[in-house]
Amino acid sequence: MKILNVQEIPGCFNVAIVISRFNQDVTQKLYEGAIQRLQELNFKPQQITVMWVPGAIEIPIAAQQLAKTGRFEAIITLGAVILGETKHFDYVCQQVSQGCQHVALSHNIPVIFGILTVDTEEQAMDRVGGAHGHKGRYSVDAAYELVSALRQL
Repeated sequence: MKILNVQEIPGCFNVAIVISRFNQDVTQKLYEGAIQRLQELNFKPQQITVMWVPGAIEIPIAAQQLAKTGRFEAIITLGAVILGETKHFDYVCQQVSQGCQHVALSHNIPVIFGILTVDTEEQAMDRVGGAHGHKGRYSVDAAYELVSALRQL
């Protein structure tokens, strides 16, 4: 039996971040946390590609185009979808999550889902350095760990 060591350090690799401008008070904090964590892990600026998109719904197409280049070992998606008064929230969340999963499976690349889907802006802020940690930082850690495990296959 072979057990993959997910704690093995993969070293730095090319990573892309796709981030939504919509709800920018939140997404800017996601971005800052992700970049800070990448720097702590000794990623060089030339190993990090950042692509801002208008909203969460545009994230999957951007991730797909980045995946097609073959230049990245992981793509981190960051955004914030906050519940409103219509069903729009449900449609956006479903389309974005399915789109990201489709990109991951069709291009055989980790696409980390760092998109907050919350009821209120307060809940979002709790997840960008507040009571519930920092989803931007966590997303980098998830990419790092998954690349490590996949390299061992």
